[in-house]
Amino acid sequence: MSEDAAKTAAEHLADTLAQLKEMRHYSKSNVENLTASWILFEGELKSLKQTGKFEDLMNRQSQFYDALEETIESLEKQHQEMTAVPEA
Repeated sequence: MSEDAAKTAAEHLADTLAQLKEMRHYSKSNVENLTASWILFEGELKSLKQTGKFEDLMNRQSQFYDALEETIESLEKQHQEMTAVPEA
């Protein structure tokens, strides 16, 4: 029997949460890098008429980050419910 098949639903959810949290970390880093690029090259981008593309990317990345945060919070609550020890 494979290791994954022996896992409980709570363990699978914990694995998924770990992956989502890693995505959140990289998403935040990507937003910070994109913002730094925007600030550094804003004047050049304006002259090339490319500012709209960067603004769109920053907005989309921010929306993804917010949705990821909401999903993580929701799944963490569900995981806590699944792993809560019932009172005697």
